[in-house]
Amino acid sequence: MGTIKSLNKWANRHTYLPLDLLRIALGVFLFVKGISFMSDSEMLMTLFKPIQNLAGGMIVVHYVAPAHFIGGILIAFGLLTRWAIIAQLPILIGAIMINFAGEMNSSNLLQAIIVFLICIFFMLYGSGKRSADYYFKMQQ
Repeated sequence: MGTIKSLNKWANRHTYLPLDLLRIALGVFLFVKGISFMSDSEMLMTLFKPIQNLAGGMIVVHYVAPAHFIGGILIAFGLLTRWAIIAQLPILIGAIMINFAGEMNSSNLLQAIIVFLICIFFMLYGSGKRSADYYFKMQQ
């Protein structure tokens, strides 16, 4: 717990508007991806074609869209950012792995790697000063 507090203190001292805009853009991107997965479930099923025979394949399909949808909203507002990103990490690791297990799509692979790296950054950095987490912490 002390490590998280020290990371939060460092992040609050070194927060900048471009980083907050990047966090908001990440949240909006994940939200839009969640909506696209909800609206086009056949596309989601074709993405998961390589793992459809594995145990729990349908559970994964039903986890991805709501996790992106809700996680994107939370990340964009900066509310429970680290928890929302932790929920995104298995999906992003799976997105990277699917490109190697199935048909290689370099643009999807690059997109998944970039989003994964940004998520890792914000998991360590936190939500910053312009976030709901910071606002609620200051209200106490």
